[in-house]
Amino acid sequence: MRKALIVWGGWPGHDPDLCASMIRGWLKAEGFEVRIETTTEAFGDPAIHDLSLIIPIYTMSKIEKADALNLCAAVRGGVGLAGHHGGMCDAFRESVDYQFLCGGQWVAHPGNIIDYKVDLTKPDDPIMKGLKSFEHRSEQYYMHVDPAIEVLATTTFTGEHASWIDGVVMPVVWKKRYGAGRVFYSSLGHRAYELDVPEIRTLMTRGMQWAARE
Repeated sequence: MRKALIVWGGWPGHDPDLCASMIRGWLKAEGFEVRIETTTEAFGDPAIHDLSLIIPIYTMSKIEKADALNLCAAVRGGVGLAGHHGGMCDAFRESVDYQFLCGGQWVAHPGNIIDYKVDLTKPDDPIMKGLKSFEHRSEQYYMHVDPAIEVLATTTFTGEHASWIDGVVMPVVWKKRYGAGRVFYSSLGHRAYELDVPEIRTLMTRGMQWAARE
């Protein structure tokens, strides 16, 4: 049985406890044995090197360098990493090691909760297959991203809330390699209920499956 670890905590505005419970249920339905922890020290546990998948849900906060480096080493060794929204890519802002691992970092969501479109860039990718571009109402994440990521979906900013980004095409969903490990990220899912949007739930469950080590 594949083993997964969910580590949740940090800023409560992203419903980390509810998201952890939902994602735990999805993974168990896919046959994973799932452990849940609530402190960043879990990333420093040598046992994580034997996992199939790690899900961080830990907006902002801090992580000790040794714990971040152990997490990075585990993924380089083949453990999968997957997550969403600020729980993965607005976590541990001071840790450049962690940001290098994830492939991107949140910097703004102009206009806060707004209507925007998610455009699929690789509809034939197994993670996105059968899905179509869709409208969504939530935070539209503006991010600093690693050029090495493989972009699966994007969104385009209008400039209504920040004129200098008018027309900017921003990655929303991506995957990447990090050593022997696979990393998946979706910026969608500001609140837990958004994870039940059919498109978001589908790409998240497939993305986690893709990232997980067999």
